[in-house]
Amino acid sequence: MPRIHLLDRETAELIAAGEVIERPSSVVKELVENAIDSGATAITVEIQSGGVRFIRVTDNGCGILREDIPTAFLRHATSKVLSPEDLGSIGTLGFRGEALASICAVGRVELLTRTREETMGTRYQIAGGEGGEPEDAGCPAGTTIIVRDLFYNVPARMKFLKKDSTEGNAVATLLDRLALSHPEISFKLLREGQMKLHTPGDGKLLSAVFGVYGGDFGNVLVPVDPSAGPVGLAVTGFITKPEGARASRAMEHFFINRRYVKCLTMMAALEEAYKNSIMTGKFPGCVLNLDLPLGMVDVNVHPAKLEVKLSDERQVFQAVYTACKGALSALGSVTRARDTGRGHQSRLSYFEISGRPMEGEQQRMTPSEYRKAASLPPREGERKAPVTVAAAPRPAPPPARPILREEGGAGLYRQSIAPREAPRPAPDRLLPREPAPPPLSAAPKRPVPVVREELPPAYAPAPEPPREDARPPEHTPAPEPLQDTSQAPEKLRFIGELFQTYILAEGQGELLLIDKHAAHERLLFERLREEQAAGEVPRQLLLTSLRVSLPKDRYDAVMESLPALEQAGFGIEDFGDGSVLVREIPALLSLAQAEDAVHEMAELLMRSNPKPTPAFFDELYHSVACKAAVKGNRFSGEIELRELLDQLARRPQIRNCPHGRPVMIAISRREVEKMFGRIV
Repeated sequence: MPRIHLLDRETAELIAAGEVIERPSSVVKELVENAIDSGATAITVEIQSGGVRFIRVTDNGCGILREDIPTAFLRHATSKVLSPEDLGSIGTLGFRGEALASICAVGRVELLTRTREETMGTRYQIAGGEGGEPEDAGCPAGTTIIVRDLFYNVPARMKFLKKDSTEGNAVATLLDRLALSHPEISFKLLREGQMKLHTPGDGKLLSAVFGVYGGDFGNVLVPVDPSAGPVGLAVTGFITKPEGARASRAMEHFFINRRYVKCLTMMAALEEAYKNSIMTGKFPGCVLNLDLPLGMVDVNVHPAKLEVKLSDERQVFQAVYTACKGALSALGSVTRARDTGRGHQSRLSYFEISGRPMEGEQQRMTPSEYRKAASLPPREGERKAPVTVAAAPRPAPPPARPILREEGGAGLYRQSIAPREAPRPAPDRLLPREPAPPPLSAAPKRPVPVVREELPPAYAPAPEPPREDARPPEHTPAPEPLQDTSQAPEKLRFIGELFQTYILAEGQGELLLIDKHAAHERLLFERLREEQAAGEVPRQLLLTSLRVSLPKDRYDAVMESLPALEQAGFGIEDFGDGSVLVREIPALLSLAQAEDAVHEMAELLMRSNPKPTPAFFDELYHSVACKAAVKGNRFSGEIELRELLDQLARRPQIRNCPHGRPVMIAISRREVEKMFGRIV
């Protein structure tokens, strides 16, 4: 049992915070941190009127010896620091010895405590810094501290408090963070007699996340690899999938040695890992804990202990970045449809979700059977068989008809002759089908010329869409999928194109929707980066050089960075008088896009002074790839779409476009059948 003692003046002055209790959440923070340091496995916090009128913190920790209780309420009395040398390796949440003295100076405090070695507990009351005598009391092992009438003797500070709901929310936010940092402790929060927080305390971080934030946040988390960082530093926890990004940094939770901190180094490493995978203006969420040697971090630099000082920020950055990047790389290329929106996700707590079966067949029973099953537990070995409902026979599709489609208004036609089975008779409860179409032999015969479509190389400009008057009429049936015209991925079946923007494919019991512009943009972006790393960015020499006029500051930035622009595939010369002459551009770009690209480069160079950085090339390739990729709402040939699908299959790590939008979304067969009511 650690004894409480009064620090000498030299040690006390080194760690004095100079900050007093300013609101109810400050009281709760100090008391709960003391409870955690005492080895508690269950902590309950009760507040009334936002904590101004009543605060009670109960734990099952080691308790306080009766002879140490009066000393515990003196300034700089602590059991966690003995000498100045101990300040270099602080492993506890509290260490200054100011909390209890500050709290009893502004409130009426009552203490109930008992150690496991004592047979009788102790009750102690103190108010305004004036305490009484310890008394015998019956209580369980642990400590309970009650604070009433906060700031009753400091009316000047009372007037700065906000309304009760705001102060109560501050306490709730504090408990959320502490629950995430210590999943092995069961936390409870009662506000005005109602349970607002309850974590299981099973030692699993994901259980604590569900207990605090429910499924809305927990369902989009992926674990990080603790062994990915440098030796001696371990990063554990969860980060959100790119599609689970938020509009603010409110869901970024960082802990160092399980202490909640605001660490800019960890925040920068996290957001750098999401670069090129998340939309602009969105921020990832996380619950990350960094375990590092106590000598590498100084926690005595901020009065509230929210900021720390690191001895090697570069090593910390590398550890967090590597762990997060590895977790994102392991996600795969498919984005689940259920992850793209939050309106339908579960907002239940961990306890409400944990008891529900996540898979299996649904059992159907009559109301009387349900009442009987709810009132009487089933006998051992007895199991009800599910009631199955026979599905109506599915009518087969009608036989194929010749589908003729005019290509480009040139009088060319393509015909599908894939045979299909004859239709079965429709059930009596359905309306009769229309008469079957005439057989193929009855269709008018006409020559069908072979149409060959050549796919341009991936770095060529996207083909211009045909004129509106040259497109087939809207009522013309879409062409049947061609057979053996391209090598589609083995596990994906090409279906067609939706809204001239999305590729439809089927694979392993899922419907896949691929954004063709986002997919092509990411493919081009990755290709540009690989070519630049190899020093072989394909270029095209312009027959007529392009003259571009720039503002003077941007002109200077371009002229100072000509070697870097040469590396990116641009051949630029000085033309004088604030103008440059563009002689070469990347093969991906068209001449019409070159001038805009030069202006964007100049703007990026202004922000990356004094010389281009890797971030500059990434942003530049973002722009080039976006301009060169196939566009949405424009017609694309089937061979081109199949080739795009094939390229995606060869790069399974592609999940998002450079702007962060998902490339491929999967809708499972179960979700489709639920939409149509085939399953419940």
